[in-house]
Amino acid sequence: MIRPDLSLPIPETITSAHFIGIGGSGMSGLARMFLDAGIRVSGSDRSDSDNLHALAAAGATVHVGHDAAHLGDADTVIHTGAIWPENPEFVTAKERGLHVIHRSQALFWLIGGRRLVSVAGAHGKTSSTGMLVTALHALGADPNFVNGGVIEQLGLSSSSGSDELFVIEADESDGTFLLYDTSIALITNVDPDHLDFFASEDAFYDAFVTFGNEAREAVVISSDDPGAQRVHAGLTHSNIVTFGEADDADLRITDIGSTGGAAATLIRGDESVRMQLAVPGAHNAINAAGTVAVLLTLGYALVDAVRAVEGFAGTVRRLELHGEERGVHVYDDYSHHPTEVRAALEAMRGVAGSGRVIAIQQPHTYSRTQHMYREFAEVLEQFADHTVMLDVYGAREDPVPGVTGELVSGAFTDPGHVHYVPDWQEAADYTAKIARSGDYVVTLGCGNVYQMIPQVLESLRRTPEA
Repeated sequence: MIRPDLSLPIPETITSAHFIGIGGSGMSGLARMFLDAGIRVSGSDRSDSDNLHALAAAGATVHVGHDAAHLGDADTVIHTGAIWPENPEFVTAKERGLHVIHRSQALFWLIGGRRLVSVAGAHGKTSSTGMLVTALHALGADPNFVNGGVIEQLGLSSSSGSDELFVIEADESDGTFLLYDTSIALITNVDPDHLDFFASEDAFYDAFVTFGNEAREAVVISSDDPGAQRVHAGLTHSNIVTFGEADDADLRITDIGSTGGAAATLIRGDESVRMQLAVPGAHNAINAAGTVAVLLTLGYALVDAVRAVEGFAGTVRRLELHGEERGVHVYDDYSHHPTEVRAALEAMRGVAGSGRVIAIQQPHTYSRTQHMYREFAEVLEQFADHTVMLDVYGAREDPVPGVTGELVSGAFTDPGHVHYVPDWQEAADYTAKIARSGDYVVTLGCGNVYQMIPQVLESLRRTPEA
């Protein structure tokens, strides 16, 4: 992993950019916007993907695998923090004296001083960003945006718009959300994470306080989330807008129902509007309240903002239905923190009705698994009827002895509620064996667990119900 060096200069002009790790959801979106700006784009990734094919079709030169020769005539090299310092393209770019910048600096360059709404938080920021972008489109606006996931209605994770407004999902994981010149900051919640980067929980909270206080116009923040309350106590901003179920919230949300599409009532002063979302889960109702609060801050009327948010159809890898076989529905969700897993499973429970919920969990990173394995086990045991536990997706980290999926499964109080199966095909076959008509299977994790869904569906096809 490379820690971003935000002290490095950002070039004033970029004519040819090379992206190391171009296939990722965030990086591919950036690359697409660089193409929109008329910049020559090349890039590489360790494996082939649909994102690479789409970028190639749009005019980028893409490579599978990393090699110094791929740099071509690039004057600027853009990288993620997930690559290793020994990456040959990164090393050669440094040796040549090219501009080598982190993806957050590339995004800063793209924003170029426009009015910026930055959506940050430990959970819900991709969905909230998607809600805000689709609502703005419904209201007749045409914002620029960069999101961490593909927005269903638009089929894109990023786009160049004609408006002055720019909307981004601001990543707190490496502190780079502090780089941007934010006008309106939305803080969905604050749940300590990424402690491999932040020295302590206090440092994590302090970063959010700084993020909020530096917003030029307003900071919109949850009134209910304990972490957000702690951050709020440190805010000195002159324009703080709160949203949530608290009686004193500036935008109150009440009567939340989470069966099927989430529903709730939003109240501001004497105004009250009933909201019916297309996406499930009480957490999405809360996300929608934060989004509406931002739209109010931008000057839209409450009823117009609510109606615009109602049209949001979701983002890819957020409770996304992939198929159904012999009456078993198979979903996927990006959740990789206990709080997110709980929200996803609660939403899934609302959709499943009397059906069982079977979770296929892929822990993400050794550091998070080592730090939170008990919390994962507690949430999975409480909110899923059965869990199929895979091994850890290490991402940017080296393996840690003893830190595997079995560490999580071993923390279940009832071992009958979990089955540790490191082999994907065996896991798919086991899932098909225990699943029955009316059940809901959901893969959980922000690694590559979604890639096993075809195996699960195939196993369901050829395995008769017990």
